[in-house]
Amino acid sequence: MTSFSEKPLEVLLELLGQSGVYAILRALQEGPRRFGVLQQTTALPPRTLSLRLKELEEFGLIKRTEYKEVPPRVDYALTPRGRALQPALQALADWEAQLH
Repeated sequence: MTSFSEKPLEVLLELLGQSGVYAILRALQEGPRRFGVLQQTTALPPRTLSLRLKELEEFGLIKRTEYKEVPPRVDYALTPRGRALQPALQALADWEAQLH
């Protein structure tokens, strides 16, 4: 994959084309979510979801917050960069709705 800093739009479009990425970003628009909730929402296998979350975190679109509790808790949320995608993701959702 090309570096995000070199060609951000191309990298973003490539990332959005991967299974589950769009669904993850849409789910996180509603607020922070735990792994299990994201798995239910996206219907992705745990390994795939974990990989996608790591990729989204690497590109600065989401942040992972680990709480030192028993049992351990981890939340995922959009970063400002991820929130900036909301209008584009909404436009895609609107377009999809017109197809039905």
